[in-house]
Amino acid sequence: MFHCIDQLGKTVTLKKYPPQRIISLVPSQTELLHDLGLNDEVIGITKFCVHPKIWFNNKERIGGTKNVNIEKIRVLQPDIIIANKEENVKEQIEQLEKIAPVWISDVSNYEDAFEMIEQVGALVNKAQRAKKIVPQIEMSFSKLPTSNIEHPTAYLIWRNPYMSVGGDTFIGDMLRKCGFKNIFENEKRYPEFPLCQLSTANCQLVLLSSEPYPFKEKHVAEIQLQLPHSKILLVDGEMFSWYGSRMLYAADYFKKLIETFNKINVLH
Repeated sequence: MFHCIDQLGKTVTLKKYPPQRIISLVPSQTELLHDLGLNDEVIGITKFCVHPKIWFNNKERIGGTKNVNIEKIRVLQPDIIIANKEENVKEQIEQLEKIAPVWISDVSNYEDAFEMIEQVGALVNKAQRAKKIVPQIEMSFSKLPTSNIEHPTAYLIWRNPYMSVGGDTFIGDMLRKCGFKNIFENEKRYPEFPLCQLSTANCQLVLLSSEPYPFKEKHVAEIQLQLPHSKILLVDGEMFSWYGSRMLYAADYFKKLIETFNKINVLH
């Protein structure tokens, strides 16, 4: 028997340790499992677990993050299921707990992500590997420009209705790391808003995420018509929202994004 605590404070007990049959319901944590050195142990992933590509092409897919195939998971007989409080549906998690132990992450900021990485490392018997990933991420983030940009910014994740991110989200914390001033900092989770609100708030920078809504160049033009004085950029949503080992690449991406914004600012 192996006992551990998940990020909801719940005790999770594994009959087999280390687990040999793992199902991941969270794309960023699927990538983390690969980067921790697992392969055959991971027997099921979601259709949104696009990294690593070889797993996406070859692993058994058990549905999406919000609509997992309960029966398919039952047939796979996992030793452990790795889920997330926000990305997965509570009612489905409760059904899955009747099949196998479910370890649930809850990541709202930079520090939570480190805790998750180390706890997942311990859960799958890769603690030492996990403890090497965390300082590498810390080192890369320490090299981000220290000057505070403080330009009023909106990060859009959805269209019709438009939705952004509050200050209590992981994406909100990544915006702070970049030095961008989130105009929805005092809002909770994912507020809906009319575009005219961005103009009223003197929003200087609008970031259009590639996920969950796949914003494209046509949306830049569409929004620019309504916000002629704002800078609008398409951004890689994985860099802002994947709270696993993808963070190894996020700081370099943020540095280039900040440089791009600064160049645009100078030109204007």
